[in-house]
Amino acid sequence: MGFFFIFSIVMMYISPAVIEPLFNKFTPIEDESLKERIMKLTAKAGILASRILRVDASKRSKHTNAYFTGIGKTKRIVLYDTLLASMSHNETVAILAHEIGHWKKKHMLKTIVLFEVFLFIALYLSFKIIQSDVLITLFRMHTDTMFVKILILAFLAGIISLPFTPCISYLMRRHERQADKASYELTKDAESMVSALVKLSKENLTSLYPHPLYAGIYYSHPPILERIRYLHGLSHDNESATERGQHGRK
Repeated sequence: MGFFFIFSIVMMYISPAVIEPLFNKFTPIEDESLKERIMKLTAKAGILASRILRVDASKRSKHTNAYFTGIGKTKRIVLYDTLLASMSHNETVAILAHEIGHWKKKHMLKTIVLFEVFLFIALYLSFKIIQSDVLITLFRMHTDTMFVKILILAFLAGIISLPFTPCISYLMRRHERQADKASYELTKDAESMVSALVKLSKENLTSLYPHPLYAGIYYSHPPILERIRYLHGLSHDNESATERGQHGRK
């Protein structure tokens, strides 16, 4: 369990600075106007951007992404060249604000802690089951070896974990909603995030009308139309609050 925790920390903080440069080229972004907007955004969020870099991700994939790494409030921001090529400045800032939302809410840390708790419980129960003869008796096996027990347990793992899938998916969707809200609160620009989501959905061939049951069990992100409605709702609520404030001053 400790190995998985250390591995997660390495992937979060060390890999982007040490391993990834071995396979990709990182260069400072040349667009000064975009750089200035990103610096203002990060300052508003309480983040110190040490470097803003462009990575040549297009040589392996058309996938677009933006992320930042670093310990504490000092971050190194990385933008995929595919993102810079396909998104406007407003859309790029909105996507980055979404990622900042994940950081401010500590979603990655919460996910790692939750995974470690589940892993500890799973390993403990697996140890107890392997020590007993439950699996041998249940499947009426004549060979009582640890290898056979592990094989049966591995087969059952997918079935046993299925009831937890909707819970994990719900938690991930909740994180995405919180990040969308943080993006709007930072930028006050719902339309740019909406247009970015539309572009991403086209790129990923996302289903606009997934079955609610399937989405509830397996989707780690809210369906695209649900996210758009949520962002429009935030914008409408903000406009209503502004109007009430203006009427109140009158």
